Amino acid sequence: MPQFPSVDWFDAVRDVFNNDEAYHGAGGGACDTRFGIVVGKQYFRIVMEGLECTSATSIRKKDLAELDFYLEMEPALWRGMIENIAENGSANLDYTLNTLDLDRPERLAKSVSGDQYKEDLFFRYNQTLQFYFDASARIETTF
Repeated sequence: MPQFPSVDWFDAVRDVFNNDEAYHGAGGGACDTRFGIVVGKQYFRIVMEGLECTSATSIRKKDLAELDFYLEMEPALWRGMIENIAENGSANLDYTLNTLDLDRPERLAKSVSGDQYKEDLFFRYNQTLQFYFDASARIETTF
């Protein structure tokens, strides 16, 4: 049972996402980005290429500058999102990535440089990224 957040957890979600074609269509699709996940003082890089998530690695804070954008929330909100996905099979309207970005003054999607072109990749690939996180509904997660 993988623990969130960890490379093991992101890899388990990646395996579900990559092996279920239901996550590769219906508004999702090809996605080419390297983005970060920030949970407290833990940092991760997720690489999406085409219809697959190709890697998840632990990184240092300074490595966020090399990514297109990163998603940052306090640990309790990440947990709330993951638990909501587990309970519902996918995020309900209160816990979609889009809602979490738009409803919070500090936003969810950011870039180190403030490069709005790179930050826009979050919105361009939003549905595919949502499908990636929704795949976590099939992972038994500990915190």
